[in-house]
Amino acid sequence: MSDDVINAWTPDMRIALYYAPPSSSAWWRAGSEWLGRDAESGDTLEPPVEPALAALGHTVAAVTSAPRRYGWHGTLVAPFHIAGDIGPQRVLSVAREWASTVACFDAPVQAVEMGGFVALRAELAADDAAVRKIASSALHALAPLRARPSPEDTERRLAAGLSARQRALLHEWGYPYVLDEFRFHMTLSDSLDHAPVRTAIVSSWRARGEALGPLPLHGAALFVQTQPGAPFILWQRLPFAGVPA
Repeated sequence: MSDDVINAWTPDMRIALYYAPPSSSAWWRAGSEWLGRDAESGDTLEPPVEPALAALGHTVAAVTSAPRRYGWHGTLVAPFHIAGDIGPQRVLSVAREWASTVACFDAPVQAVEMGGFVALRAELAADDAAVRKIASSALHALAPLRARPSPEDTERRLAAGLSARQRALLHEWGYPYVLDEFRFHMTLSDSLDHAPVRTAIVSSWRARGEALGPLPLHGAALFVQTQPGAPFILWQRLPFAGVPA
């Protein structure tokens, strides 16, 4: 994202801290092509043709409209508005300092069904715990910069149905799926009622994952949404400690 957009920052804009595969990696290309959009360059991409989906009357583009808007990522800190006395450059400074304390590693992942949608998850419990620890540290680092959610946003989340623990986290952190409720994942589909479609996506991405190898958790990225409903754009990458030059 160009600096002129940041210089024109408005209260409607939101920032998110996401994991994103390295821009030069096959993982970034594969995920961006699947979603039909490169969130860093802004390019529109042609999604692959999936015969198994086509046989069910679906295309990749038709089942990825929701994740396409967010870009290829795994959430570490969910989108938030910046506190009124904080600017985006302050967020960038804090995020860069945080990232410099995180050690990079590679993690095998696999495609799984999560409720009604399909996502990539860490294959090993130890890797899942490591990413949860990273997300927790990021949450604590950025919390002082975040504006409190509006009452309307809080009520909207409460109305969706939350557990007692999730309600407590919502009131404390402004988001219900943090800390012990955090589940790292990289979304591959919309919420889909048709089970065979979910199965086809899982099968496709398990084959892709085997070809791509372990997921390189070598850095995070700040994504920006310029206005409500707009697609998220990768603004700045944040390399972790130990990333090869």
